[in-house]
Amino acid sequence: MNAAGQRARNLKLALAALGVVFGDIGTSPLYALRESLAPRHGIAPSPEAVLGVLSLIF
Repeated sequence: MNAAGQRARNLKLALAALGVVFGDIGTSPLYALRESLAPRHGIAPSPEAVLGVLSLIF
């Protein structure tokens, strides 16, 4: 493989890796919010609880 082909391949791999990282960062707060306010944990989804979880995320 020539240098230009290797560079293009590395660029594609780097872009895919960024997608995985930022995709995970984007869904983790949503998962944390959903799990924190799940009824099985005994915390009612009140405005105070939502703000508390959001303050932990951000």
